Amino acid sequence: MQYTLKKSLGQHFLKDENICHKIVDALQQTITNTAIHNVLEVGPGAGAITKYILQIPGIDFKAVELDDEKVAYLEHTYPAIKDKIIHQSFLDVDAPYAAPFIVVGNFPYNISTQIVFKVLEWKELVPVMIGMFQKEVAQRIASKPGSKVYGIMSVLTQAFYEVEYLFDVAPGCFNPPPKVMSGVIKLTMKNEALEMKNKRSFFVLVKAAFNQRRKTLRNATRSLFSEDVLKDDIFNKRAEQLSIDDFAALTFKMQ
Repeated sequence: MQYTLKKSLGQHFLKDENICHKIVDALQQTITNTAIHNVLEVGPGAGAITKYILQIPGIDFKAVELDDEKVAYLEHTYPAIKDKIIHQSFLDVDAPYAAPFIVVGNFPYNISTQIVFKVLEWKELVPVMIGMFQKEVAQRIASKPGSKVYGIMSVLTQAFYEVEYLFDVAPGCFNPPPKVMSGVIKLTMKNEALEMKNKRSFFVLVKAAFNQRRKTLRNATRSLFSEDVLKDDIFNKRAEQLSIDDFAALTFKMQ
């Protein structure tokens, strides 16, 4: 049974078995360490990783796939996946488990950042995520203060998760080869929650600060604080100079 590749869905299918094994090994290690047996794969495509996940004993596995053709291909090629596919866009699905679950996948590049934001919405249920991204997106998520690529994604993700950059993946490992390098990262829920006024204030502050990242914090976030608070020296800095703790602490001073 054949399938076609759809550029519109950002499809680049893994064909390198070694990379598939490395991703599944990271997943199996996580299952062993956390004793979480609910696993959700995002964008199984032609089943490069899926075929190995299906062999992991004792897990409750589900996969989210939007493409009709891939759903038919997966069900035909891997009969064990029957009734485990959620045939929708990942961005539209509700959390598929009531208990904690691990998210894994070679994410469609055109929605990869939105996938991370969706996981952040579900963070109480997702202690670990292992995902393949374009390398520059993976680096952005993992970057530290002071870096040129440190931004909204870095701060919002690292406020809740430890980010570990696992390994690079070359274009030749895919069909069709993307024009860029890829990278696999692992997000692990932090043991201690960051103290902040509330999540909404944190998101608003971080987005305002980085949306005008060339400006000082004072000019970028003026509408969020009283004139008195804005006199503080920290407002002389630019967004990329602030740590995640700095942003969290500032939420308590917002109007």
